Amino acid sequence: MATMTLLQAINDALKTEMRRDDRVLVFGEDVGQNEGVFRASEGLQKEFGDERAFSTPLTETGIIGAAIGMAVYGLKPVPEIQFSDFIYPAFDQIVSELAKFRYRSGGEFTSPVVIRTPYGGGIRGGLYHSQSPEAYFAHTPGLKVVIPSTPEDAKGLLASAIRGEDPVIFMEPKKIYRSVKGKVPAGDFTVPIGPARVVQEGTDLSIFCYGAMVEPCRMAAEKALEKEGIRCEIIDLRTLYPVDEESIINSVRKTGRALIVYEAPKTCGYGAEIAALIAERAVEYLEAPVKRIGGFDTPFPYTLEKIYVPDTIRVFLGIKEVMAFE
Repeated sequence: MATMTLLQAINDALKTEMRRDDRVLVFGEDVGQNEGVFRASEGLQKEFGDERAFSTPLTETGIIGAAIGMAVYGLKPVPEIQFSDFIYPAFDQIVSELAKFRYRSGGEFTSPVVIRTPYGGGIRGGLYHSQSPEAYFAHTPGLKVVIPSTPEDAKGLLASAIRGEDPVIFMEPKKIYRSVKGKVPAGDFTVPIGPARVVQEGTDLSIFCYGAMVEPCRMAAEKALEKEGIRCEIIDLRTLYPVDEESIINSVRKTGRALIVYEAPKTCGYGAEIAALIAERAVEYLEAPVKRIGGFDTPFPYTLEKIYVPDTIRVFLGIKEVMAFE
C-alpha cells in the first residue's frame, strides 16, 4: 500500500480502471495535454493516447451530452466538470436525460456516466469556484451521488462508480485534495457505493458529515472529549444517494442526539434530508432537537471564506449546544 493524497488516489483510480477496461474514457476542459486544472488526469493522455484522454471545448452541456451518447453506445465515459460551479449549463442533460435513460427505456438502456467534479471551498475561489450543489443531484431519481473524504475511499468509490451501470455524480472536496494523506491499496480495489463509514464510535452524540467536513468534525470531537468528556460518534456518509439509512438510525438510537455538518447553504441543504430521516424513523430516541451546521444562506464569499465554511470551533460549539439541551 502506498501513501497518497486524495488527488493522487483519484488519479490512481482512473489509471487502474483505464488499464482494466478499454471502454473507459476521460475527458473535459484542459483534461488532456494540460492534465486538468488540479492535475487529476496527470499522465493519462501520455499512457492511453488522445482518443481515451482528451480535452474538450468549453461547453459543459456538450461534454455531458457527448458522454451520454458514448455511454448508450457502450462506452464508459468519465467526464470532468472543472469546477462544480460550472455544472449548471449541463443541468438539463444530467437531470432530464442522463438520470432517466434506464427508466424511460424500461431497463433496455443504461447510461453509465461518471461525472467527476471538484466542489466546495478551501482555495479562496470566491462565489464562482466554491459552491456545493450536491443537494440538487441527490434530489434527482436515477442518479447516485458520491463524496469521498479519504484517499482510500476516493480510489475505491471511484472504481466502483466506473464499473457500475448507473450514472454517478462523483464530487471531490478540493479543499482536501492535497492536505489529506492515507494508505491506498495498489491495483484492483473497490469500495461499495452505499454504506457509510464509522470514523469513530461514541455514546453521547452522533455527528453526520461528508467530504471536507469530516476532519473538522473529528477535531471538534477530540476537543469535546478532552474539554467536556463528551464521546461523539462520527459517521462519514460517503454516499448521499443512496444513503445508508440504517447506519444513521442505529447511531441515533444509540446516542439520542444528532448533529449534521455540511458546507452548502443551510436552508434546503443535504443535511435537511438527514434531519427529516431521523425525525421519521428515530424521533422517539431523541433527547434533544437535531442540529444542523452549514454554510450561510448567502453566495459563497471570498474574503470571509473561513467564516462561511464550518470549522472546528463551530462544530465544537454545536456539540456543546446539543448536549446542553434538557
